[in-house]
Amino acid sequence: MDRSVRVDVVIPVYNEERDLEPSVQKLRAFLQANCPYRWRIVIADNASVDRTPEIGRRLAAQWPEEVAYIRLNRKGRGRALRKAWLESDADVMAYMDVDLSTDLSAFMPLIQPLVEGRYHVATGSRLHPQSRITRSLKREIISRIYNFIVWLLFPRRRFRDAQCGFKAITRQAAQELVPRVANQSWFFDTELLLRAEQRGYTVWEVPVIWREDPDTRVKILRTALEDLRGLWRVRRIPDPPPIYTDPEADYPD
Repeated sequence: MDRSVRVDVVIPVYNEERDLEPSVQKLRAFLQANCPYRWRIVIADNASVDRTPEIGRRLAAQWPEEVAYIRLNRKGRGRALRKAWLESDADVMAYMDVDLSTDLSAFMPLIQPLVEGRYHVATGSRLHPQSRITRSLKREIISRIYNFIVWLLFPRRRFRDAQCGFKAITRQAAQELVPRVANQSWFFDTELLLRAEQRGYTVWEVPVIWREDPDTRVKILRTALEDLRGLWRVRRIPDPPPIYTDPEADYPD
């Protein structure tokens, strides 16, 4: 094991009492078998009201060297990632959805170029020619329309898939980019990649094996409207100053 490199893997959760424990167990077993670096799983709970806090604290107590639990009092995946990443002292921070819809076989290809210093931002891409995707026709059409809109507004962007919940970033890039990402929810992913390219970073994309979760919590219409507003804001203000002060705060979007 290379003890000189530390990797944090963040799982943002909201009311995930059913999936949290089996997913953490599966991820922990994978990292033990496949990750040659020091690693930690960070459960980032954004205001769950079910048994998620109880389960998260129990897992952190059971494996204190391998699992950490943090709690936010307000909802928002972006808010949870902002807190977890900016407060981390890891060399590389990743995140993935709690349902592990992206197969873990893509994890080492995601982080390795960042560990080696060749890239600073990485994302899984369901639109990569080598990816294998299982999802409904409705979700496929919506995804492709959204990414086409991203291309129309940002024709120079080089990444294919803005929304895959499977990303990684170096601590250096996180300290520069995350404070400039205003969105606290689902658009956080897209805004992070766009801000990265606006500031000269090349985004590393990896093909993934991905399956749709039929129990997804995403509200498609509301999320689509939020994304369109966010795209227009990022296009209108291409180089915002850092705005982060508190992950629990609201920011104009």
